[in-house]
Amino acid sequence: MTYQTALHNFLDNSKKYQDEAFLHQPIEGVWHTFSFNDVEQQARTIAAGLQSQGFEQGDRIGIFSKNCAEWFIVDLAIMMAGMISVPIYSTAGSKTIRYVIEHSAMKAMFIGKLDSYDAIEESLSDKFLTISFPYPTTSCKGSWQNWLTTYKPLDEIHSPSPDDCMSIVYTSGTTGNPKGVVISYLNISSAANSTCKLVNASRQDRFMSYLPLAHITERSIVECAAYESAIQVYFVESLDSFIDDLQHASPTFFLSVPRLWAKFQAQIFIKMPAKKLKLLLSLPIIGKLVAKKIRLKLGLSATRVFASGSAPIAKSLLVWYQKIGVNISEGWGMTETSGLSCGNFPFTSSRLGTIGVPVDCVKMKLSEQQEILISGDAVFKQYYLNPEATEKEFTDNWFHTGDKGEITNDGAYKIVGRIKEQFKTSKGKYVVPVPIEGMLCRNSVIEQVCVMGLGLKQPIALVVLGEGIDRHDSNIQQELLITLNEVNSELESHQRLDFIYVCSDAWDIENELLTPTLKLKRDSIEQFYSDKLPKVIKNKIVVEP
Repeated sequence: MTYQTALHNFLDNSKKYQDEAFLHQPIEGVWHTFSFNDVEQQARTIAAGLQSQGFEQGDRIGIFSKNCAEWFIVDLAIMMAGMISVPIYSTAGSKTIRYVIEHSAMKAMFIGKLDSYDAIEESLSDKFLTISFPYPTTSCKGSWQNWLTTYKPLDEIHSPSPDDCMSIVYTSGTTGNPKGVVISYLNISSAANSTCKLVNASRQDRFMSYLPLAHITERSIVECAAYESAIQVYFVESLDSFIDDLQHASPTFFLSVPRLWAKFQAQIFIKMPAKKLKLLLSLPIIGKLVAKKIRLKLGLSATRVFASGSAPIAKSLLVWYQKIGVNISEGWGMTETSGLSCGNFPFTSSRLGTIGVPVDCVKMKLSEQQEILISGDAVFKQYYLNPEATEKEFTDNWFHTGDKGEITNDGAYKIVGRIKEQFKTSKGKYVVPVPIEGMLCRNSVIEQVCVMGLGLKQPIALVVLGEGIDRHDSNIQQELLITLNEVNSELESHQRLDFIYVCSDAWDIENELLTPTLKLKRDSIEQFYSDKLPKVIKNKIVVEP
């Protein structure tokens, strides 16, 4: 199939809709709307600014900011100038920032909304050109407002070919330096096009952009899908205003990640205890009214497509959300596959706990070792300046995903863990942690879980409880013990958990126990807790002091 590039898709829609609303940005509680023409003219102007610096086609330009309208605009500008975007997670540390700047030979960086300026200020040299977005941010040599008034919109813009490199996206790997994934216009356009078809996206849709745009999922499923189908996009001003912004946007499509879906559930339980809510939802008429009110309070009353990605989500959580009328379709993809590659779209209840079926721009299969292999238009061709890694990950044009999978009777794929995440106990038996973690999450008080056991006689589970739940509460501990016994009764002897260790603090990006996409950094978590675990087990539920 032939696909238009993201830039051409945007230009076609800009010509068609011109002064109609496209991007919505809250600033100090006030919503500002950018029309298609506003976005195009600003992008052309920023593109002219880039060319005026003497930069050439193919030069790498960085974007370091939380999501905002200017993120979209500068991405388009980089395309218009014939250059290559290099996004960096706004939560990245100085080591990662310096590595990406040097490895990509970045020529300049746009810097915007950030929670902390320490890392970026430690990473930049005086010679490096930085341009600030129009928000409070670190000191930069150039400013967005100044460029918009200094330069004139570019008349003749670059017209990229599908095989040209659009972006180098550095993976948020759990170990080592990130790898630069070379994403072509064909890669991301095919993935965005497939997404739009799956969810029947149209001009009438509204998307929220709040997951990191530096990650391929948001870039493909939200940004490039918006260029494809002229979807209106709403941004979030801050974490504090998230629910208000969500209610204002009233999105028709809402994508989140397992950690946040669990947090939303915990917030609901704070306002209404789980047992009372369960009773109310079981009542025919009252249950529907309660479910509708919850969706309204969350800002999801108009949402027709709910999605979850980035990491495995517990089937029990998906089942719970069904009860309040939130049918979450789980999707799967990687940076190397340009976003969504497999999904439970349209939502099919019988496929809960699976990642559904492959989208139409890729093909998937299992290797003899049950590893998921993938090929197709959305699959990248190379890691930047790393031919050894590229060669290692491909066999006859099939990319090795590293995910271990199964195929159900109706053709849906199920992730059962990472090939490298399985560990061997001191008894010499292999254990795959992800399925066990999913079983533990049937208990809604558990928000985060990591099963570990390398070198131990039996595996153990580290857990973090939901917000507001007292880990010292004897009733909670008894509930966890019941869950432990239930899970163990379903496991083979070498898989059974010795005990549950209840952690005092949540795992997050700041304490470097989660990646920027909220995946577990298993090695870091195991190393962090290894010295804290008891040598002698007196109780099956161990609470961190």
